[in-house]
Amino acid sequence: MARKDSDEDEDDLLEPGEDKYRAPALSKGLDILEYLATEYEGRTQAEIAKTLGRTTSEIFRMLMVLRKRGYVHLNEEDDRYSLTTKLFEIAHRHPPVRRLTSIAGEAMQKLANRINQSMHMAILHSGKVLVIAQVDCSDNNITAVRLGAQIPLYDTSSGRVLAAWMDDETLASLLDEAGTGAEDRQSAFLRDLPEVRAVGYAQNESFTIAGVTNISAPIRDMTGRVVAAVTIPFIRRLSGTNTVSIDGARGELLAMAAAVSQRLGAGANIPT
Repeated sequence: MARKDSDEDEDDLLEPGEDKYRAPALSKGLDILEYLATEYEGRTQAEIAKTLGRTTSEIFRMLMVLRKRGYVHLNEEDDRYSLTTKLFEIAHRHPPVRRLTSIAGEAMQKLANRINQSMHMAILHSGKVLVIAQVDCSDNNITAVRLGAQIPLYDTSSGRVLAAWMDDETLASLLDEAGTGAEDRQSAFLRDLPEVRAVGYAQNESFTIAGVTNISAPIRDMTGRVVAAVTIPFIRRLSGTNTVSIDGARGELLAMAAAVSQRLGAGANIPT
């Protein structure tokens, strides 16, 4: 008789009332991906096993499959595993994200060229702000955010725009996902939301870089729901190559965001 796989044995040991649809092998693989997503420099097989509470042999089998499928990469110089961009590429094949980036990308690039400022588009993902598009202007000096970056919710103007029009229940769920331990930043975040709703955009001094003012505008879908935020990290260049003032850039950004929302079907659902 053929021997059962160890993962099947684990399923057989379920206690009454436990989830009968568990898939231990899948869970282990997802645990690895989620852990590596938080580790910029990668981790060794032993470190991954210790953190996840697994044996090195269990982790080894999962890592071999994930390597073969192209989800993780092994740096043979230090034996550290890290994520590849495959998950990010898969996410961009998801129709809503693909439609967002395809419609907004050209408009963002044209605006970046016209006002000589870089910009990025972000959505919410697991309580953080995820950058799904980034365009640069042609100037030698720019401020850019890495494509695929996941930024703490409270440290962004994008997050304020994405949260400002949420109902109480949805906002509470978002705050739970964002996590605790940042009460002062969370309080400042919540204080800003009514003004963002009132004026239709967020404008804040950067929470991470001195001398940068973030201007963020909402992108809405056919229901009028805010599905993304486009943000200009506005910089004033001492070289004199700025082509518009910060007020001018904000006006251009709001007009572009409204036009993209119209193309997504927002129509009359865009608040005035």
